[in-house]
Amino acid sequence: MKYIKYLLVGILFGITLSKAEVISWFRIYEMFKLQSFHMYGVIGSAVAIGIILMYLFKNEKIKTLYGTPIVVEAKKKGISRNLIGGIIFGLGWALGGSCPGPMYILLGKGVVSIIVVLFGAHLGAYLYHALKHKLPH
Repeated sequence: MKYIKYLLVGILFGITLSKAEVISWFRIYEMFKLQSFHMYGVIGSAVAIGIILMYLFKNEKIKTLYGTPIVVEAKKKGISRNLIGGIIFGLGWALGGSCPGPMYILLGKGVVSIIVVLFGAHLGAYLYHALKHKLPH
């Protein structure tokens, strides 16, 4: 029962994404064909909010509930890892018709075909975990 708050926030987040049509394959299709601004607006606003929050974390303006600062470790710099990862992510998104975030929302809405995408996502995560010590990080 101590995790019920996370379940409720997840359900609320799922309802919000569903009502905003962010999980719609048609909206994703429109985005990849450069026919609509809808998804770009959602993604752009998420990036803007992320930038603001990271700035506030780094300047210790936002702290945890216990008053300790939130420390965000710097990532290694490199273009190739971002390009390769972005291409793999984008191809998976385009082929699967779903970003990883709403996959479970689609399953909850009764889209049975998302099971194949979920299987592929979990397989990819498992393979990454198994091979990450051999990859150039």
